[in-house]
Amino acid sequence: MRPANHLVLFVKAPRLGRVKRRLAADIGLVAASAFYRHTVAAVTTRLGRDRRWRCWLAVTPDSAVGAPGLGSPRCPPIPQGAGDLGRRMARVLDALPPGPAVIIGTDIPDIGRGHIARAFRALKAHDWVFGPAADGGYWLVGVRRRRRVGDLFAGVRWSTEFTLADTLANLGPGRSAALLDTLDDIDDGAAFARWRARNTKER
Repeated sequence: MRPANHLVLFVKAPRLGRVKRRLAADIGLVAASAFYRHTVAAVTTRLGRDRRWRCWLAVTPDSAVGAPGLGSPRCPPIPQGAGDLGRRMARVLDALPPGPAVIIGTDIPDIGRGHIARAFRALKAHDWVFGPAADGGYWLVGVRRRRRVGDLFAGVRWSTEFTLADTLANLGPGRSAALLDTLDDIDDGAAFARWRARNTKER
């Protein structure tokens, strides 16, 4: 039997004042927390139903694993562990059962099943796949996982315009990467306003 595809959603426990702080500075703590809760629930439900991959919800802090509203039978919660984002992603990728793995955040509420399917298709021909974000970071990272992740995330300047470039520079010779569509993180008031405007037009 071929190893399963694994989709991991990286989330923070949606505690007031602990999530979406940059967004909260523009729209307020309560509105930012509500947006995050809605996004986590919507993305988990939308992507967790697809049988083309096995879904996991990687939660921080670890003490929040099992908290009400985090995870479901089709997308069980697992701990991220300690360290910066790179250490936590590498730990989760190395700990999953065999098979290609993709990690996404929950800063982009419009991520759909088509985005994830394209990522797994890209991993048939590439070692890594990234979904670039408009701010220089990335909303998705995936790996074929024929070996351990290693130092891919070492020295990456997280939450800057250099995040994707730093990560790609760590690939090293003989390792290929595919890039997906560039999407817009909802990290501040301007991005939130653009997202609201798009959704209003679609209705």
